[in-house]
Amino acid sequence: MNKITRRKLCALAAAAGLAALAFSPVAYGEGKKVTILAAMRSLENPFFIVMMKAIKAEAEKIGGVEIVESDGQDSSAKQTADIEAAIVRGVDGILVSPADVNAIVPALQEAVDAGIAAGTIDSNASKVNGLFAHVGADNVKGGEAQGELIKKLFPNGATVVNLQGLPGAGPAIDRNKGVHNALDGDSKYKFVVDQTANFDRNKALSITEAALASLPKPPDVIVAASDDMALGAMEAVKGHGLAGKVVIIGFDGNLEALTQIRDGGMTGTIEQFPGQQSAKALALMVDFLRNGTKPTQLVTLLTPIVITKDNLNQAEHFAELK
Repeated sequence: MNKITRRKLCALAAAAGLAALAFSPVAYGEGKKVTILAAMRSLENPFFIVMMKAIKAEAEKIGGVEIVESDGQDSSAKQTADIEAAIVRGVDGILVSPADVNAIVPALQEAVDAGIAAGTIDSNASKVNGLFAHVGADNVKGGEAQGELIKKLFPNGATVVNLQGLPGAGPAIDRNKGVHNALDGDSKYKFVVDQTANFDRNKALSITEAALASLPKPPDVIVAASDDMALGAMEAVKGHGLAGKVVIIGFDGNLEALTQIRDGGMTGTIEQFPGQQSAKALALMVDFLRNGTKPTQLVTLLTPIVITKDNLNQAEHFAELK
């Protein structure tokens, strides 16, 4: 650790609520115990709760895998501190879903330089030299699928409110790109509001309320880069007496969104299989740590699909619908 002293890292570990961390070298080999930090962007967000559950379930299935759980609280500073604390502990691997793919690079680079396998899920911190692997969804294709659904539902054109995700987050950038790829260049489709709601439900509700109050007429579609934002927009639409009159399309395929699609509150979402992403990333890492097996490709992207009432059974959480 040539850039971060052990003393500093211990202080950071304490600040991150991980004061009990200490070096614990692990012998590798089949069946040997490995310790992996799972650093989620925010464990208040249903999407990342699903990811963490999938990682823990896969770890239990594999056996001999200790998961150190980390809630980044949508803060790159918090994620950095948690990663640095994990370096102090001497974990074998780090899987992180970054709040900001650029801000997290120095901490992940420190981990790699310290000989720790580091990989990303959902958002790719591709600027890290020596990143173990990235597993995610093709978010550009997911955004394009949202746009294609809009074109299918409104072949003669539509006015669109576009709620973008957190600035700097790879998925937010790619999903927004995908929506515009599908709709830009066709004058029948007009973005009447196009701004970030930070992947936040309350922020999306506020922006949608302002849009509904200021626009000359309600938009045909509200498309959101996450289900949480779509659900916030849905509440605003209901509050203005427009339930069922504005198409709402989310992204993530979380259980609450699926329930609203079934019940008519939302029209659709994009299923990007977060559980599969997380389980695959962990399995790849454990195989590498125990057996030295490197992934066949640095980046693995699952292809998202559109979920509407017509194909709810294809959603990852369909069995949990009540």
